[in-house]
Amino acid sequence: MTHKTPTNWTDRDDAMVEQAIRRGASRRELLKMLMGSGVALGAGSSLLLRAGQAVAQTPKTGGDLRAAGWSASTADTLDPAKASLSTDYTRCCAFYNRLTFLDEAGEVQMELADTVESSDAKTWQITLKPDVTFHDGKTLTSADVVYSLRRHLDESVGSQVNSIAKQMTEITAVDDRTVKIVLTEANADLPTILSLHHFMIVADGTTDFSTANGTGAFVCETFEPGVRSLGVRNENYFKAEGPYVDTFEYFAITDNNARVNAVLSGDIHLAAAINPRSMRMLEGQPGVVTSVTNSGNYTNLNIRLDMDPGQKAGFIEGMKYLMNREAVQQSILRGLAEIGNDQPVSSSNRYHNPNLPAKEFDPERARALFEQAGVLGQSVPIVTSSAANSAIDMAVVVQQAGQQIGMPFEVQRVPADGYWSNYWLKSPIHFGNINPRPTPDILFSLLYQSDAPWNESRYQSEKFDRMLVEARGSLDEEKRTQIYWEMQEMVANDAGTIIPAFLSGVDAHADSLKGLRPNPLGGQMGYAFAEYVWLES
Repeated sequence: MTHKTPTNWTDRDDAMVEQAIRRGASRRELLKMLMGSGVALGAGSSLLLRAGQAVAQTPKTGGDLRAAGWSASTADTLDPAKASLSTDYTRCCAFYNRLTFLDEAGEVQMELADTVESSDAKTWQITLKPDVTFHDGKTLTSADVVYSLRRHLDESVGSQVNSIAKQMTEITAVDDRTVKIVLTEANADLPTILSLHHFMIVADGTTDFSTANGTGAFVCETFEPGVRSLGVRNENYFKAEGPYVDTFEYFAITDNNARVNAVLSGDIHLAAAINPRSMRMLEGQPGVVTSVTNSGNYTNLNIRLDMDPGQKAGFIEGMKYLMNREAVQQSILRGLAEIGNDQPVSSSNRYHNPNLPAKEFDPERARALFEQAGVLGQSVPIVTSSAANSAIDMAVVVQQAGQQIGMPFEVQRVPADGYWSNYWLKSPIHFGNINPRPTPDILFSLLYQSDAPWNESRYQSEKFDRMLVEARGSLDEEKRTQIYWEMQEMVANDAGTIIPAFLSGVDAHADSLKGLRPNPLGGQMGYAFAEYVWLES
């Protein structure tokens, strides 16, 4: 496998420098590391200064943290297996823990697990940390891990990661602190998979999720689905540091401008996922700063292959040529995005295929394809909602391009409340919004495998399914990379998902909120910020 030399220093690299400083690396060692990554000496010195200042920040204890996400519904859940929205992920991160987690640099670290080991990537042994307790006082044991993982295999549970968990054919307790997992095929990504939000550990036998009994940094005091949640600091938390705030209140403000105004007025400390169009509202405002995360989040236009007009040959290809990606990137997202090429593996991922170009904006070519499909001139509905970031604006861009070639699109705006249960995955043409995932295997298993739970366009390919299993089990990095490159090409050309851009996540927060860092699992520090941030008076 070949590695690309970075041409731009990123937040991920900032985090790597900070970690090196914390490990005690000398200035000479740090400058050598920077120069080896293509950073000039002068720029490297300023980067070291910035990283040093970040390390020097001392967390303070106390205060009541209030934050607002952008999505909520009465289907909000404290069941990690069923979590599907960022709102769910944020609460689960506060109340539960995973066996592993991804740090700012995208490296796997241990959380509830002390070690995760395998000699063949097929049979794994997990040793748990000792003396970890649930909020009700129960001690964490291997029985809790076995129960939590097996729930994903129970079809009646409705786990969102059932297709990923199916590879675990044996999940058994060796002793009170040791779990054995046997996979159908070798998968070197298992430690990363276990860091996903859905794989939070719950107590053995838990069936009632009206509250949360986890091992997490906060104890759940209040949970009102679609309204709010309130957690108080876990005084018996097993980690040496954190959490720092006394309480964590989380709710949703679905209207973007209202969310921005809430942080500007000081009603909340953090407003998640700010629309790029609102950046001007924040510019020059005292006491408020922004945190930008580039981690692979995207809003996509989904066209179902099993319904009209997606069934008609040429229609989906025409839609891909009609998507004005530069207009989406520059006009809608204000440059806070990277052009997408209709497959879900972003350039921040080491398996990204750099040789796969995005479809160019070509209305006349789109017109010919619509004519071939027999739909030119027919009114075609596109379902959109503010529930998916910038989806309404993207729908209007498509509509305007269609008007130029005599292809009328009816933009149907539906409420954010209920969008994910009533329209997503169901409407013939609709928008989705996918949170970052750390590996191609997870993205493809969730979204493109023939029986994937979130197969947004109903893409079906036996060859793709076989390649997914082959790549998953390969310990040959070069071979694995080539397989993933070909799979990205298959999705871009054959699936009915149009991914015009990878969005940079922007969270606005009070400058008194400290410790917030980018994370490869998404904004709000991979949705786990409550545990790590602190408030300065």
